[in-house]
Amino acid sequence: MSWLWLLAVTAPLLAGALEMRWARSAAWAWLSVLPALLCVWLNPEPLVISILWPGAQWGLEDPLGRAWLGFTAALWGCASGFAYYDPVLREHVRRFWSLWSVALSGNLLLIVSLDAAGFYVGFSMMSLAAYALVAHLAGPGPRQAGRLYLQLAVLGEMLVFAGMLMRIDAAGGSLLLADLQDAPISHLGTALLVIGFGIKAGFWPLHVWLPMAHPAAPPAASAVLSGAMLKAGILGIWRFLPLDQPVTSDQASLVLFGLGLITAFYGVVFGLLQRSAKSVLAYSSISQMGYLLIIIAVAWNAPGSQTAAVSLLALYAVHHGVTKGALFMGAGLAHQRRLGPLYVALVLIAALSLAGAPLTSGGAVKTQLKSLLADSIWAGWTVVLTLGSVGTALLAARAIWLMLREQPDHGTIHPVQALFWAPLCLAPVLLPWAWPELREALLYSLGWAYGWSMLWPIGLACLLLAGATRLGAGGRFAIRLPEPSRAMSLRLKRVMHRPPGVPRRRWKPDLRFIERRLNRQLSGEPVIWSSWLILALLLVGWTFGS
Repeated sequence: MSWLWLLAVTAPLLAGALEMRWARSAAWAWLSVLPALLCVWLNPEPLVISILWPGAQWGLEDPLGRAWLGFTAALWGCASGFAYYDPVLREHVRRFWSLWSVALSGNLLLIVSLDAAGFYVGFSMMSLAAYALVAHLAGPGPRQAGRLYLQLAVLGEMLVFAGMLMRIDAAGGSLLLADLQDAPISHLGTALLVIGFGIKAGFWPLHVWLPMAHPAAPPAASAVLSGAMLKAGILGIWRFLPLDQPVTSDQASLVLFGLGLITAFYGVVFGLLQRSAKSVLAYSSISQMGYLLIIIAVAWNAPGSQTAAVSLLALYAVHHGVTKGALFMGAGLAHQRRLGPLYVALVLIAALSLAGAPLTSGGAVKTQLKSLLADSIWAGWTVVLTLGSVGTALLAARAIWLMLREQPDHGTIHPVQALFWAPLCLAPVLLPWAWPELREALLYSLGWAYGWSMLWPIGLACLLLAGATRLGAGGRFAIRLPEPSRAMSLRLKRVMHRPPGVPRRRWKPDLRFIERRLNRQLSGEPVIWSSWLILALLLVGWTFGS
């Protein structure tokens, strides 16, 4: 049964090849995640593929990997069905679905890879192909967001590659992630990996691409970007960095804890100043990455709490993945037509889960987070987490308010599109009863003290938002913030076009004009074929280079 791992990774690529030939086959793209979900259920023996590179293995060896693969495959499947019926994706569908399948395959590959090379190949496939998802829609906004995303993605790839080579050297040449966990690590290696994976995870101050990418991307792309791809960076930090080394257990854990706190509150402050629901949700994702960093920091500082930390990391990732995916898709539906009572109720379930309401996955994971923090050296910071709960509830309430405010009077929602969206909305209230760890935390949080500690931040957030709306301040505080990252991205593009010190020639062909003419005439075909060519060269390079 180990061949199922091969099918789980290659099924999306096969679907993408079919979609390049027959665009209508994208209606069944959601079926390509079924082999991955089957692997989660059966968990077959690892598959050794020595033909790729020495030590290449695909499989799952811990509950964290199974949970990560489960929610990632489920989210991509729902988003695939949602995207096919999305009216904003009616142009360049072959390009979109071809690169969508590459990003999906890469995301699954990095989760099931038991070796560093496989993780890096999957990480690169996902990161580079996601550029097409960010920049798919026409206009300067998506184009600038995609350019900034690609610039930082390439930088992150370089840093991760350098850090990975240092880890492989420290492990005596072994590519297995288990051996890398036992190998010593230096301060430089820690910094390279944390920054490289942090660019993808989007925590402060490496988040600059994220607020631009989410408003520009289609709703389904935003759902997988926030729900699945961001967490690939968190998984990379967990997989590549050891828990019991002095570098990670002392100085780095303190730095990571501080970054987590700053990220959690930074996302709240700047998210409340946004003028669209998707922008608010983007900053909410930044804030939630801060809590995942706090969990890793606690595990680094106290290796004895690794079991509790890895369990909470899996629970929090699943909770945030399904919740944020549901909210981004809900924001997309709110742009299509005025939502009926049933749709509003489904969006409210996801928002309440994000805010940590009782009887939801959000309430369960926040109960466990407080418990984990109370047993660490940072027990005094649990009060700050309570303030963070108020901020999260404020972001959820403002996102819902903006969704309802942005609704058009006319439009249609395809019923099949809503069919793929509804399970994600209901997952926060159904999943805890099917998952023993979540169910235990959920039942424990139903006590009066814990229930009140979850309800009053939500009530306070609703009162504050209602008061601000009553006073007419809801739009007054929604100001346009400076975007230095956009300016730096444009500056880098100009420098790359004409490096400093190179004299201007009297005449030169306008290559940019020729490129745009070709892209328009060929309807994006060069983007598809160049992306598949880069993927093939990447795999060939890894095969013969090792």
